[in-house]
Amino acid sequence: MAKKVLLIDRETDHAEALKTFIQRLEYDVTCADNVDGVNTSIARRTWDIIIADPFINDTMVDCLESIKKSQPLVQLIILAKRDRLDCAMETFESRAAHYLELPVNSKALDLALASAAKTISLNRRISRYSERLADLHNAQTLLSQLFEEVPCYISVQDRNLRITTTNKRFKYHFGGQIGGFCYEIYKYRTSPCRDCPVLQTFEDGKSHSTEEVVTSKFGKQYNVLTRTAPIKDENGQIILVMEMSTNITQIRQLQDHLISLGMMIGSMSHGVKGMLTALDGGIYQLEKGLSQKNDARVLKAFGQIQTMSEKIKKMVLEILYYAKSRELQYREIEVADLADNSVSTIKPMAEDNDIILDISMPENLGSIEVDPNWMEAALVNFLENAVDACISDRDKKELILRFHVTQPNDDEICLIVEDNGIGMDTETKNKMFTLFFTSKGSQGTGLGLFIAHRVIKYHGGSVTVTSQLGKGTQFSIRLPRKKPDNAKTVEFPKTER
Repeated sequence: MAKKVLLIDRETDHAEALKTFIQRLEYDVTCADNVDGVNTSIARRTWDIIIADPFINDTMVDCLESIKKSQPLVQLIILAKRDRLDCAMETFESRAAHYLELPVNSKALDLALASAAKTISLNRRISRYSERLADLHNAQTLLSQLFEEVPCYISVQDRNLRITTTNKRFKYHFGGQIGGFCYEIYKYRTSPCRDCPVLQTFEDGKSHSTEEVVTSKFGKQYNVLTRTAPIKDENGQIILVMEMSTNITQIRQLQDHLISLGMMIGSMSHGVKGMLTALDGGIYQLEKGLSQKNDARVLKAFGQIQTMSEKIKKMVLEILYYAKSRELQYREIEVADLADNSVSTIKPMAEDNDIILDISMPENLGSIEVDPNWMEAALVNFLENAVDACISDRDKKELILRFHVTQPNDDEICLIVEDNGIGMDTETKNKMFTLFFTSKGSQGTGLGLFIAHRVIKYHGGSVTVTSQLGKGTQFSIRLPRKKPDNAKTVEFPKTER
């Protein structure tokens, strides 16, 4: 494509001669002889080269200066008579590409045009490169945004499993350490994981996946599905591996919950079946006692029926507690009344099994703001657990259940439930507040202590457990006297995250 030249000269014959010469060099030439003509030409098109005598009138210098500002890449070749050449150089300095003396030497004009053409070509190439660089920069910015904002954990690791780069979500959950080992930062291990997918990708260059449990800097554990991808240099050699981990904790929780529901139904079916069988037996004994007018047999049968009815009622209530969410209904009650009501519920069971009740409460315990129904149910669960622990241990000559109430400070009360029963091993103690976990086989739903623990927690309290296998267990329950500001709805079956 011929480069466009604007030739400005007030002498028409001279301009035409120059035009003919320049056109033979394969340039597209247009002539103008005054400022108006120049402005008209500039308005119509963009020029590559302008050849002009700035002294043809008083306004031409300003006109050329204006053109150079509006089109900074235009190549300006100045023509001037010898006595005005120095003045032209002082006026335009480096803004002009070349200065030629009038009359123009053809070889000098040829060289000036060739030099200007090379500069124009170079500028066009630079412009194309700049556009490409801008596109690359935009693409890099977009990729950087995608890397940072993608809703999964991303880390880039070297062959030593040191982290070199992480995205925003990774930094938030696991910290922004660079240079640390991946297995230390979010798995708290001292050595690489077995079957590490990153190392496998370094070995074969393929993508590998695995499911892991990682721990955030907040102490929370997440189930993550991890996949790797190699990062190669220009020679195709793997230099880094990118590890992408998707948080699937909620999916695993839902799966666990569905599995737990199935286990609960299975456990309940056995438990209810046993209770109904015992209930049928009690009814049979009651009928026989009535027909034989045997008061002792009737009384024993009635006790058996009452016990089974209470167990079935308790199981149904636990399932209802598990299935529904409800607001805690706070009201102020006496601490002594709360304690007495809870103990009175398990007292007959303790006496029937020769368990000694050691109850200790100071006078003037004052009042507390709680949901009485929920709190009594929670305390009864802890007390019943203590009774069951004593019943399960018949090796001791004396079984004791202690229930003490103390006032550690003006704002709290502490209820201690302690037994000298069978105690718990570490695994049972760690899992005892877990949904559906029970050590009672078909006799329990695994809901009682789970619900009781949540009730205490949602009242703003806490439960501390100490236990030793074969020696007994102590539950220390601390409760605030006043309703906490962040009082919550008791929700089931949501799993804590």
